[in-house]
Amino acid sequence: METEDFAADAALFARMRRMWEDIDPVPADLVDRMVAAVAVEDLSREYALLTLVDGTLAAVRGETDTATLQFSDGTTSVLLHVTATEDGGRRVDGWVDGSALAIRLVQGERDWTADAGEHGRFAFDEVTPGMAQLRLVVRDASGDLRDFQTPQFEV
Repeated sequence: METEDFAADAALFARMRRMWEDIDPVPADLVDRMVAAVAVEDLSREYALLTLVDGTLAAVRGETDTATLQFSDGTTSVLLHVTATEDGGRRVDGWVDGSALAIRLVQGERDWTADAGEHGRFAFDEVTPGMAQLRLVVRDASGDLRDFQTPQFEV
């Protein structure tokens, strides 16, 4: 009896599947859109791959606090070196491995802009200590422009 029930259920499900494929077929790009949606939803976890290298060896060279942060989305990578200044502010030195057309460090309502040099180097002086986010416009290998932004990090 179980075999007959199983065969009847399988036949019913096959008919239902054909009916729905005719009435409401799966969009051709559904898988790609779902992967993109999950990736966007999961950005915070992806960015949690942020590498924080403690500046414990900084005391060997001086009395300043330092931190090195690395961000990557698999296409573009950014390395930041944050150093405390004598007056209590922060200096942020950065390097981007792609072609960055615009670079902004955003902190609440305030922001700083920088241009990437020939080797992708940029810097921000006298940044207020606190939470900040780096936002870039980069040109990818195909020549398209896209946004790259880090999660918030402490400066």
